[in-house]
Amino acid sequence: MAAPKKRETRKSMKQPAWITLEGGFAVRHCLVQDISTAGAKLTLQDAAALPATIRLAFARDARTGRLCQVVWRRGASVGVKFIGK
Repeated sequence: MAAPKKRETRKSMKQPAWITLEGGFAVRHCLVQDISTAGAKLTLQDAAALPATIRLAFARDARTGRLCQVVWRRGASVGVKFIGK
């Protein structure tokens, strides 16, 4: 039997950030609740309307940030995993 998967250590942040959709359009403000090397927990209005892939940045510049895949949604919160630069 495989060993249980160990969860990455998360750092609490509560820092403002921006989500960019489809090539730099539709910038949305969010709050990064916590972050690890593998992903982050975000809160934002209308979290259910996010597509499966987004870009998360700490500056409002669409060319910066990390490409993310949404892996779960609960109310105003979403969990993302980092999938690229």
